[in-house]
Amino acid sequence: MAFDYASVFRSAIEDITAEKRYRVFAELERVAGRFPRAIYHGASGKREITIWCSNDYLGMGQHPDVIAAATDAIDRMGVGAGGTRNISGTNHPLVSLEAELADLHGKEAALAFTSGFISNEASISTIARLIPECLILSDELNHASMIEGVRRSGCDKKIFRHNDVEHLEDLLQAAGKERPKLIVFESVYSMDGDIGPVGKICDLAERYGAMTYIDEVHAVGMYGPRGGGIAEREGEMGRIDVVEGTLAKAFGCLGGYIASTSDIVDSVRSFAPGFIFTTALPPTIAAAATASIRILKASSAEREAQQRQATRTKDVLLARGLPVMPSVTHIVPILVGDPELCKAASDRLMDKHDIYIQPINYPTVPRGTERLRITPTPFHDDRLIEGLAEALSEVWDTLGIPYADTDRAAAAE
Repeated sequence: MAFDYASVFRSAIEDITAEKRYRVFAELERVAGRFPRAIYHGASGKREITIWCSNDYLGMGQHPDVIAAATDAIDRMGVGAGGTRNISGTNHPLVSLEAELADLHGKEAALAFTSGFISNEASISTIARLIPECLILSDELNHASMIEGVRRSGCDKKIFRHNDVEHLEDLLQAAGKERPKLIVFESVYSMDGDIGPVGKICDLAERYGAMTYIDEVHAVGMYGPRGGGIAEREGEMGRIDVVEGTLAKAFGCLGGYIASTSDIVDSVRSFAPGFIFTTALPPTIAAAATASIRILKASSAEREAQQRQATRTKDVLLARGLPVMPSVTHIVPILVGDPELCKAASDRLMDKHDIYIQPINYPTVPRGTERLRITPTPFHDDRLIEGLAEALSEVWDTLGIPYADTDRAAAAE
């Protein structure tokens, strides 16, 4: 009898469904010029909803100058890139984009990839693999793409407790100053909204002879006088060996990148399979991203408006006793603590209130910390914030989700 292949996949899906981890994607159609409004394609037809969990943190994907740059590139060069850069050459907008990224981070060179996941996986694995006997020291809450890069490097690794510089120093001491080492960590951790101790990690790297690799995916465009990220904001950019970022969040486009010395960038370009064998970013995306970066280098108005609305969102939700998890960044996580309730809360927000917030469950976050992750933008005005607070309170009351404030919970009953 032939092997029952279908049962393997059916069983896998049944297992995650039983664990309340099965994910359903909402079919959305963003409305140009009306962010954060979108059209939801549901079972009962189409209707307009408000998105509260987009990673287009500043709404730059809707900026008229960014759209104009993309449109112009399409008109002049068409849609696709034509293939890998090794085979089809490099489109001119992509060269301009990489120059803009290198300038953003004050580095000699930059290299663009088709996604932030690929840029981390390809760069970490290649850099570490090229260093003889390299030991990688990785924060325990690093993104899956970084973990995959560490794994694919084939190098020895040590995991240090999240943002624990004392533990990191213990591991560095045990490795010895002579052994080559690469510390990989994030600036903004996207699920909790906390910030890595950039300066202290740089201090340790210099003391123990380690290279530094920082993921600024959730910080580029958002922090620093020109949007260079946390390292720029804290004056540490010159001490970081490799900066990794994305074009798909605050810059509102698509793709990932690294910025570093010419030798490091050229080594990744020459040896990383994830770069060599992947079709390049198309001219339209490169042109749009370049426009977005240039706007945010010159203007802080978008960042200031976003930070103001994120702070107001936290204040309004906390005033209602909703369990807003501590966050010093633009990310506003609300604790639910149960996967089934988290999914039910998300469904009710959409079905009753026309609000889209995707539930965040294991394995993205640890079991018992399931949450709704809210990302206010400059376009979520005070009226929308008040409406969100009303909707969340109704959902919490209806589903019996615990409030942070026990007195508020009792009053709700």
